[in-house]
Amino acid sequence: MQAKFLTSAATAAQFLDPDKPLIAVCGKSNAGKSTLINMLAGQKKLARTSSEPGRTRLVNYFDFGEFLLADLPGYGFAAVSKGEKEKWAKTLDAFFEKKDGISHVFVLSDIRRDPSADDMQMLSFLNYHIVPFTVIATKCDKLSRMKRKERVRAVANAYGLGEGNVLAFSGLTGEGKEELLAKISQIVARSC
Repeated sequence: MQAKFLTSAATAAQFLDPDKPLIAVCGKSNAGKSTLINMLAGQKKLARTSSEPGRTRLVNYFDFGEFLLADLPGYGFAAVSKGEKEKWAKTLDAFFEKKDGISHVFVLSDIRRDPSADDMQMLSFLNYHIVPFTVIATKCDKLSRMKRKERVRAVANAYGLGEGNVLAFSGLTGEGKEELLAKISQIVARSC
């Protein structure tokens, strides 16, 4: 998949008005958003990764040909100021105000952790606004195959979802990539 970085947006006035399907990627800081984008693109440095959480502070847009992808600021990171957290929250709120332009949201969640209050709030928000989403349970390479199945079930139960709405994924090994690409194909086909 040939992909390129388009632009970063700090305010609603800078958000793109796409003429093709828009998929947003959100999740807690350090959930693996940049890793997922780079793996999808087949490029190591398209989206900047960092061992330090909270690096994405703007909405970053990427063109994947058939669709645009919006990388949203991570939420729930404690080591930033209250003012910075409020700024990120406003950016997310403004982004989702244009929900009619959003085809789907991938909500990333570390498979090893139970959903946080921030994760639950994000899903409540998406449900309330009727924005279609899929939970991507990242970092599944850190668990055995048996433990992975248990955690997918636990994550789905915690969110009140069916197991089919939670996809186990590893940016390191590529596990779940085929399922993710199939999901993206469905989203693009449905949006056209």
